[in-house]
Amino acid sequence: MAHTIVDTGGSRSFPGPHALLRSAGPGGDVLVLIGTGAGMALAAVEKHESLKAVLIELGTECLGVHTGERRGGEGSNVLGFARFRLGDGPPSDLVELVRQPGTKPESIAAAKTAFESAGLHVAVCMDTPGRIVDRLVRPYYNGALRKLDEGLATADDLDTTLRLGLGYPEGPIALLERTGLAHHHDVTKALHDALADPGFAPARRAQVAKRRQKA
Repeated sequence: MAHTIVDTGGSRSFPGPHALLRSAGPGGDVLVLIGTGAGMALAAVEKHESLKAVLIELGTECLGVHTGERRGGEGSNVLGFARFRLGDGPPSDLVELVRQPGTKPESIAAAKTAFESAGLHVAVCMDTPGRIVDRLVRPYYNGALRKLDEGLATADDLDTTLRLGLGYPEGPIALLERTGLAHHHDVTKALHDALADPGFAPARRAQVAKRRQKA
């Protein structure tokens, strides 16, 4: 299925060359809006209802910010997506595809085909702040940072325990320091503001990293 890309600049999902970008062309049945202005670009798309699917790259926000919400029955041929990426690390091959209650099944199928044809893996989720991965891992990262502050163990021992005990490829402290504690702060703060869940409140070390970034 042919797809077209509109790049508004600053995409976190596709910051560099990728098969999805290389295989795009004009007049596709699926329109992919990427970059920081992807949501705003939707308003400029004429007759987007005639397309198989329109895909909007999201940050931490809900798709409903761009499409509107209607008594829990919202949905059309417009979906959101984000390719999971931790901080300054490279994007993963996982695309979280965001649907709404009334999203057309054929639009979901078209979106999955577009991403999977480019070698990406797709997980479909409902429209909620943080989607799947951030909702699961950010409280875990905050917990590790807080246990370090409490003196439970050294950073090296915390990381080693989680690597060897649970089989993780990299411990949480090392991972956050490598990819950016300030970015972790930004994501967790946005989720805490949206969900009011204390598990997402930025840990102290993330707050310090954010202040140092601003200094």
